[in-house]
Amino acid sequence: MKRGSPPEAHYRVGGWVQRQTQCRRDLCLNNDINNYNRLIALNGFARLHKGNALMSRRVVVAMSGGVDSSVAAALLKEKGYEVIGVTMKTWSEEVPHGETARLICYGPGDEEDARMVAQILEIPLYTLDVTKEYKAEVIDYFCQEYSLGRTPNPCIRCNRKVKFEALTNKVRSLGIEFDYFATGHYAKIEYNKDKQRYVLKKARDITKDQSYFLFSLSQEQLGCSLFPLGDHTKKDAKRMASHLGLGVENKPESQDFVLGDYSSLIGAAQPGPILNKQGKVLGRHQGIPFYTIGQRKRLGISAGEPLYVTSISRENNAIVVGTKEDVYADELIASELNWVAIQGLRQPIEVKAKIRYLHQGAEAVITPLDDGKVYVKFEEPQKAIAPGQAVVFYQGEEVLGGGIIERSATNLY
Repeated sequence: MKRGSPPEAHYRVGGWVQRQTQCRRDLCLNNDINNYNRLIALNGFARLHKGNALMSRRVVVAMSGGVDSSVAAALLKEKGYEVIGVTMKTWSEEVPHGETARLICYGPGDEEDARMVAQILEIPLYTLDVTKEYKAEVIDYFCQEYSLGRTPNPCIRCNRKVKFEALTNKVRSLGIEFDYFATGHYAKIEYNKDKQRYVLKKARDITKDQSYFLFSLSQEQLGCSLFPLGDHTKKDAKRMASHLGLGVENKPESQDFVLGDYSSLIGAAQPGPILNKQGKVLGRHQGIPFYTIGQRKRLGISAGEPLYVTSISRENNAIVVGTKEDVYADELIASELNWVAIQGLRQPIEVKAKIRYLHQGAEAVITPLDDGKVYVKFEEPQKAIAPGQAVVFYQGEEVLGGGIIERSATNLY
């Protein structure tokens, strides 16, 4: 299935590799290789021209069987790309810790829908088994983080480690060469010539913007990625799917990592005390993996006012609760940073920081620390800053970068 290279040129855009050919010289007369790397035409999709001839570009599209990735594939084909669909097998027949757990992402029914859409669009579709990678990088990570009293975001991990890395590597291992990798994410990628960097930006449909989930992508990954829905709304996608007869426009969205209680993934956990901030025992918890910062329900204790989880101590196997005011904090420390619009942080700067996907973002100042981490100080206290979640920094529409919340104001130093 390996495509033969055309005699005049062969380019692997995302790998920053170019062969010295006449076509490259024609495209890069000003010696600006980045003009070559991403020539934008029509709706922001790249095409290369040599003279009057249009050179077809090959794009691999991750197809989940949902409306977004299906329409992404259709849009790219309409723009003249040679489209190949791939879908991931992330599930296994062995359901972990009981029959109630079902991994939502890329289940058997989704594969059938993706195959149906591929047949309608007349594009090939490959199903690639990433079960081992998904378990190691997503499921095991998810369970380990909760066992440490942290609140992970499996979608961010999946994008970086599985979808944009393991999946694309498996495509190449089949001998399939491609120029771009595309998904149905609602986000935008642009090349900033002044910064000499690819920048990630919010989608036109701000209610569906998914740039938060993509902050950890590298420059190399962004350079060879396409997000065809970045300039479209969800209504646009459903309307296009219906017009094309893809049959997925009314398919429910997969909003959750697992169907039902995620405790079926984690299994048994050690019960322990629920304490107030003075250290008084108020009750018993069922295991720290089943609690997160800001949680109010299922505490099983009676009090004169509502109580919320304010901190989790793995060392003492304890849950600490307090009032609603105790859940708010105005500072945090983040680690595992990835910078997108800049090479790194050298001095304090003002940003809007999102501490979870549905957070609106809040004004903050971020300051670099000596250990490669950042200190984030919010103008106003924010509710339920949870270690393990991602904090993503924005300046206007651009993603400056982001990292993983390590500590909040309750235990900064």
